[in-house]
Amino acid sequence: MEAEARALRAAGGFGRARRLLAAASWLPCVALGLALGSGPLLTALPPHHCRPDPALLPPALRALRGPALLDASVPRLGPARAPSPCLLLRYPEPAARARPNGTRPCTRGWHYALPAAGLLQSPVTEWNLVCEDGWKVPLEQMSHCLGWLLGCVLLGAGCDRYGRRAVFVASLVLATGLGASEALAASFPALVALRLLHGGSLAGFGLALYVARLELCDPPHRLAFSVVGGLFSVLGTLLLPGLALLVQDWRLLQGLSALVTGLLLLFWGFPSLFPESPRWLLATGQPARAGKILGHFAEVGGVDPEDSSEEESSLATGTELDMLGAGGAQPRYHSVLELRHTCVAWRNGLILGFSSLICGGIRASFLRSLTPREPTFYQRYFLGAGLEAGASVFLLLTGDRWGRRPVLLLGTLAMGLASLLLLAGTQYLPEWTLLSLSALGLLASQAASAVSALLAAEVLPTVIRGAGLGLVLGAGFLGQAAAPLADLPGRRGFFLHHVVFASFAVLALLLVLLLPESRGRALPVSLRDADRLCRAPLRRPGPTRLPLLPPIPCPAGQPLAQES
Repeated sequence: MEAEARALRAAGGFGRARRLLAAASWLPCVALGLALGSGPLLTALPPHHCRPDPALLPPALRALRGPALLDASVPRLGPARAPSPCLLLRYPEPAARARPNGTRPCTRGWHYALPAAGLLQSPVTEWNLVCEDGWKVPLEQMSHCLGWLLGCVLLGAGCDRYGRRAVFVASLVLATGLGASEALAASFPALVALRLLHGGSLAGFGLALYVARLELCDPPHRLAFSVVGGLFSVLGTLLLPGLALLVQDWRLLQGLSALVTGLLLLFWGFPSLFPESPRWLLATGQPARAGKILGHFAEVGGVDPEDSSEEESSLATGTELDMLGAGGAQPRYHSVLELRHTCVAWRNGLILGFSSLICGGIRASFLRSLTPREPTFYQRYFLGAGLEAGASVFLLLTGDRWGRRPVLLLGTLAMGLASLLLLAGTQYLPEWTLLSLSALGLLASQAASAVSALLAAEVLPTVIRGAGLGLVLGAGFLGQAAAPLADLPGRRGFFLHHVVFASFAVLALLLVLLLPESRGRALPVSLRDADRLCRAPLRRPGPTRLPLLPPIPCPAGQPLAQES
């Protein structure tokens, strides 16, 4: 670990080359935002009703057309009891062909009055995913989230075995091809399968980008560069409805998204714009490749080896790095299963995965409580994106000032209190209070999710950082995959969903106290380094003040060195 820190210092530290590369990694996040926002847009439900069948109408109604026919055939139930658009309405029919409630299913197709979210054509309107087939929409949403989960787990392990750059480029190629195939899907089952695979490839692309950016930065800049990448992702989410209004067809929209991903491959496919992570190369015993990249950093940053010490000069040119790797000819790769043999690192990863699961699952409950009536698509869409941007700004202002663990503790506390108050006071609290609690809970869940990912990346070692962070992010997508179950017809699972995740939030509040603080610390390289990251007190003990929780003695002895 000391050799890695000295090698990075010799190459100019976080100089011009590494800053430019870290800043360039923000732009691909726009494509991720476009992909993440496409789910609710493609499955938005437009206003619709069943087209009456003139051949089955009584003779008195057959001469009517359009709204007059609909007004004559729909019984007037008053504003409080509007008729369901899923049923073609009551008129005399043979008992054998009628339903038990005297109604007939729609036989002439559906009429969609207005475009949904700017799209004149969407999967919902093309395959009539309404009423009796409405359960297919939550199925598509859940499969897309599961695709992201599988991509995080499988391609995260690939980041540790094949490298960050290899997974990034391979995921871009897959995302481009699958996105174009998705635009050409001929049936709904084919669309579901392609959405699952496309989500997995996008997850690998985003995970490799996040890990590579984090490993380029030094401790004072890790938070800022990570959070700004999240803001670029929100920018892509906000741009998507405008693109939908421009093309007005979901197939063209998906093709445009695939084109954007393909353009990223043209630029970021070059090694100079997205090189392999030197930290990962050094951690896995590949010093020759690391020396070439660090030498390029030193050259671009204007670092002259002659102005440094003899030791740093040899590191900058790769001489000492070659000597470090002379003992082992083959790279040394590690598996995330090796966490079983650690004392502290496995617990940190488990707690952060549990926190990410809660944040992903409870978000839908807050969003539904924030818009209790039937909202417009844009209201819920922009509200979620705006609060995500607000959570990123909050983390940017407090993450380095207060520390990662206090911010995670505060976010979990606000999320738990808001969820419990919503459960207990829905029938008693005024509406403005419920809206405020829902907004606070959604903001807190977004902030806690972001800081959980950042803290996991900072406390897990370089040798398994991709797989470990993939498991943490995958837990968040597992929570999001549970949310569409509450949207099934009848919505009977919404209350149980809210109760379960509110209870988990209270439990997570206690577990967060066991996490270490990673602010200002060097990134751990090996499992042994990660096992030294032990819990510290929330506040420094003064002469008469005791810490809330005393530190746990580290099993490995000495604390980690600071990285300059």
